[in-house]
Amino acid sequence: MGGADTTPPAPPDAQARRAVAPVICYPADTLPAPDLAGYAAARDGARRTAAVTVPPRDARALRVPAGHFLSILCPEGAQVGDLNLFNAADLSERFYSGKTRALHGTHVSTGARLWSCFPHLRPMATITHDSLAWYGTDPHGGRVHDVIGTRCDPYTAHLLGGVEYHHCCHSNLTRALSAETGLPLHEAENHVHDVLNVFMCTGFTPEGRYFMKASPARAGDRLEMLAEIDLLAVLSACPGGDCGAEHSSDTAPCHPLTLEVFAPEAGHPAGWAVPPRSAYRGGHGA
Repeated sequence: MGGADTTPPAPPDAQARRAVAPVICYPADTLPAPDLAGYAAARDGARRTAAVTVPPRDARALRVPAGHFLSILCPEGAQVGDLNLFNAADLSERFYSGKTRALHGTHVSTGARLWSCFPHLRPMATITHDSLAWYGTDPHGGRVHDVIGTRCDPYTAHLLGGVEYHHCCHSNLTRALSAETGLPLHEAENHVHDVLNVFMCTGFTPEGRYFMKASPARAGDRLEMLAEIDLLAVLSACPGGDCGAEHSSDTAPCHPLTLEVFAPEAGHPAGWAVPPRSAYRGGHGA
């Protein structure tokens, strides 16, 4: 037996209220545009200097010097990856998915920048190549590479299903960060943050519910970015595989991912420099 409908009646001017035009919260046209042509020229002929395979349902870390390129590759088949980025010298400066979303939209592709948290607020990386840029927006409203979702985690899995699951992306990232830095697990966990969902196809239903669907990625697809600062990249190969059915799963078909670093043979892109931290002086009106 359902409960009583508690929705209040619409006011007489409901239609007029709904018809108010939207305004972009953070117009980004004043942001300095990255020199994508210069970045592409620097990437041509770049040599691979480091690589690591991220096993299915696990995570690995890789350090990327400023001015080098980080590549995330699907070597075998469709596979979603959850990416954390840190300042390699200061874990307190880390990727800020919410501000990246506010500046560039719910999904990112070539030309978008991945921003760091307060009080730094500077580009950590710039996306320079996306083999899935052709995908656009599908009939369900799905797009690829989202900065919406938080990462699959053991706490939500326990809340919704009462299960103890240890190979979700949050736990994978925690183990990998601990292994790379030597931090105890409980300290490493405090640094794990909301992610860039690489290769993940997501959107919202008309009712506003977050959805995922099978990734369009295939073997050979890759996402590349220029490291604007010295980075520590940590990537989890999601236990949901292509995330077409579920995410925290020991049964979904999963594939490895590859992290690679490429060094420009001719040096850094012409005119490029490490971006400064935010110039806000931090008074906060006090």
